[in-house]
Amino acid sequence: MYSDKTLTLNNGIKISQIQLGTWPINNDDVKKVVRQAISVGYRAFDTARDYGNESGVGKGIWNSDVERSDIYLTTKLPTAVKDYEGTKKAIDEALDRFSLEYIDMLLIHSPQPWIEVNRTNDRHFEGNLENWRAMEEAVKAGKVRSIGVSNFLQEDVANIVNNGTIKPAVNQIEVHIGHVPTDLMKYCENLGIQIEAHSPLAHGRLLKDRKINAYAKKYNVSPAQLMLAFDLQLGCIVLPKSDNVSEMKENLDIDFEISGEDMADLIKLKENTQAMSV
Repeated sequence: MYSDKTLTLNNGIKISQIQLGTWPINNDDVKKVVRQAISVGYRAFDTARDYGNESGVGKGIWNSDVERSDIYLTTKLPTAVKDYEGTKKAIDEALDRFSLEYIDMLLIHSPQPWIEVNRTNDRHFEGNLENWRAMEEAVKAGKVRSIGVSNFLQEDVANIVNNGTIKPAVNQIEVHIGHVPTDLMKYCENLGIQIEAHSPLAHGRLLKDRKINAYAKKYNVSPAQLMLAFDLQLGCIVLPKSDNVSEMKENLDIDFEISGEDMADLIKLKENTQAMSV
């Protein structure tokens, strides 16, 4: 079962292939959600400063019966921060909000501040390198175990790889049936950068899609399980979000394999919506 499967990052650290995404669960509710997720078997969680729920995620981890060393926690820098000193401050503030001694994975949330996404061509190459310099120092100081990027295109990844000391461990991007950025995925994989799939369920948009439901019926699974299995078989780490215990359990219960022929057919399916950043 994929619930027990781990992948090894380029720095030798193992990471769960199925994690719980926490966007956009609010800070008051996420503490309970994290505790419930831990109780049904999740051991890895994804959040971000811009989600506004880091302290709640931290409390959920603290108030569980599982050792901190058995939990894998990912968070992301505020997208508005693109300078060295601001990044150092953001890392320390995140540790304070979590009330934890270290963060397992820290990501640059986006190459551009949200206010500029899809509005300007400025990729903030210098600012992202300032982020990365402070993040590398945080790794050396033991504040962060692994570092990576999110929503990065090839040119953004190349900027970090060509100018940094530590190679990104992951690139967290949108991947799901209907949206498979094959060229970007292959580019990262060739560099040894693991793909994490945010929005693997397309924010629920495709759960009633006729073709997806037909394949789900063929494999005797739910449409959500089919979509998650698709990303898992592409080799992605998946980050399904749910605050419902039954759905959490279902999302962990992926113990079937989509045939190569069906995978090829599903890869061809195109969704008529634009990719999102979360």
